[in-house]
Amino acid sequence: MLYRRPLLTALAFVMAFVIPLEAQEARFTTEIALDVGSPQVAAMTEDGARVAVVVRTRRGRVDTDHMRFGDPTYVGPSLATAMVIDTRTGLRTWLHEQPAQVDDFTWSKDGTKLAYLAFDGAAFSLHVFDAGPGSTREVRLRTNKSIASSSPLVWSPDGRTLLLTLRPDGWAERASEAFHALTDAPIIVQDSRDDFLAWDRVRNIANEQTTALVTVSDGAVRELLTDVVPQGVGFSPDGARLTYTTSVRTKTSYSGRDGTDYGLYALTLDGSEPVELVAPSEERVTARWNDARDAYAFTKEGAVWVHRLGDEEGVDVTEGHRTLPGDTAKVAYSVERWSSDGRDLFLTSSKGWHVLHVAAGDLQTVFALEEEEDERPRRSVEHWSEDGRYVFFSHSAADRWERGLKRLDVATGEVEDVLLDANVYRGWSFSTDASSIVYSMSDGDRPEDVWAVLEGAAAPIRLTELNPQLDDVAVSRTELVEYLDLDGNTLYGILYYPIDYDPSRKYPLVAEIYEQFFDNGFNENMNIITAQGWFGFRPSVQFEEGYPAEAWLKAVPSAINKLIDRGLVDEDQLGVYGQSYGGYAANLLITQTDRFAAAANVSGKVNIISFLGDSPKITTRNYAAAENGQDRIGATLWEQPQKYIDHSAVMFADRIDTPLLMLSGEGDWNVPATNQREMYYALRRLEKEVVWVHYTAGGHGAGRASSVADFHDHWQRMVSWFAEHFKGDGAAAVS
Repeated sequence: MLYRRPLLTALAFVMAFVIPLEAQEARFTTEIALDVGSPQVAAMTEDGARVAVVVRTRRGRVDTDHMRFGDPTYVGPSLATAMVIDTRTGLRTWLHEQPAQVDDFTWSKDGTKLAYLAFDGAAFSLHVFDAGPGSTREVRLRTNKSIASSSPLVWSPDGRTLLLTLRPDGWAERASEAFHALTDAPIIVQDSRDDFLAWDRVRNIANEQTTALVTVSDGAVRELLTDVVPQGVGFSPDGARLTYTTSVRTKTSYSGRDGTDYGLYALTLDGSEPVELVAPSEERVTARWNDARDAYAFTKEGAVWVHRLGDEEGVDVTEGHRTLPGDTAKVAYSVERWSSDGRDLFLTSSKGWHVLHVAAGDLQTVFALEEEEDERPRRSVEHWSEDGRYVFFSHSAADRWERGLKRLDVATGEVEDVLLDANVYRGWSFSTDASSIVYSMSDGDRPEDVWAVLEGAAAPIRLTELNPQLDDVAVSRTELVEYLDLDGNTLYGILYYPIDYDPSRKYPLVAEIYEQFFDNGFNENMNIITAQGWFGFRPSVQFEEGYPAEAWLKAVPSAINKLIDRGLVDEDQLGVYGQSYGGYAANLLITQTDRFAAAANVSGKVNIISFLGDSPKITTRNYAAAENGQDRIGATLWEQPQKYIDHSAVMFADRIDTPLLMLSGEGDWNVPATNQREMYYALRRLEKEVVWVHYTAGGHGAGRASSVADFHDHWQRMVSWFAEHFKGDGAAAVS
């Protein structure tokens, strides 16, 4: 079951999947990009014998009506193909060979039936695949109520019923009226005396759902709850009881730390009223249930408590384990998961990983973490085997592409490699006994496929080959680049090589900027860039709260200098662009340096002050982002007005000498085009070179979030813009 692979061998393994560039003739185009399939392991049976795999493409997400964002009745397109794969034989059974809108896949406990929801453009329907005959049927619900778009789908233990949520009678009409009252009514009134912003009131309508049990055999519906939407729903093993949490908004919140009441409940399915386990309050409930669903663990001020149903109150099971010799600070624990027998808890802390025997109160540190946090690999606990022997965790080195899955022997503390190499892994799924592990894997340059590690097999088994159309297409190869920013921080960027790379030449470079980049993997944007015969580059930055605009200036030029020093890049042919926060970053960066021959801002704000109230459909998000979120200002506008000015590129438009292309979408609910318009008019007034392209059917992402025609147009304009400003470089057609 262990597949230890030395890194040298891993490199050979990776290169085996890369077709030599000289053997490739076709150039990567936007038309090819539209049909690259990306898989997701949507559900796996408990024994690991079958997986449901969904494959999505960009083409399946085009033609969204972005003007309907915020309309609770609107379901945007997200078409996919779907299949069931027998992991032992590789046999594939299509659920939907042609793209369809399907989601919420879940297997029954015995692994014989797979339920999912399908949307036909008007309503959701419930479907069940029976693994025996390999057939699928629609379960027609015996009710006039429609299935909610955000419905959960949970099997009862006996596989006879499914829990889902329905819309109340008249819901669609009320929701539609509320949306139109804020979009096209002749008079629109908003009043601060209301508990909620007007768009929050509309958003809350989506939470009007009725929880019901549906009998799979005949579609009979039994309604359970009408006043709340249950979350984290679980059945007791006998199917007689449900446990769930609730999240009820009470007012519009600007901090995200208030305005919502969280509760925890148990409901016996004999007609009884729900039992309140944790009274609703603004303190978030993070209950971890055991498999028997008769006890839950939770953290409170760093301590771990266990509360068993029927007991008056919980017990602090970490009492006596909060202090360490020579350390005055108390250890704060987090609950990862229960053992399958419910006897032990797996806990994590800043010091290490621990197993706590609940009844005895004994705590054992089974894995000590490195003292220096910056030196720790990224690790995430993925599974605890049914016999309690192994804890499986994903691993990614902090300074190189060494990634995969490891397992920890809980008894001995020994760590073994299950899969470890330079490939990119995600979506780990485990059978209960860990004899079957299914995951998605990319060699770092090509798109992912689905693979399986099976007990007794000599090597991982490839379950899908989703993109054979790329076999004769040149895709970029990648390299991890290490560099220092101006503050001396060690950072990393991903370099994408031009498809016709010749080490005797220097090439133009186009950088895509945002925040942190580390892992490679197939990237549509960079392959379009490198198909032009340019380097693509995604450098990272490190922020200081209150001064985020400095981050890109301190890091991006330094990263590019590293490539120039290596003789890879022509310093006179540099481009930079970004989307959303990256577009904002690119626009800020060119107010501080003229290193770039051209720049592009895709759906990025330019004025953080007007942006605060520019996107009403997302309510208070922009305030929160500036004050304590991604924008990292760290203060309100009225506390630090100068910082808001300093972080608004439009205020320094007179310093911009870099030709700027801006792309926006009329239906952008995140960064309305009115914000970018400010920069266009400013640069026009200052007689600077600027082009503004506005897609009337576009959303957040401009032409990339629009129609197929706009997708092609978006990229043609982008590459033509950079080619125009690179000396003697003409743009090729991208489609």
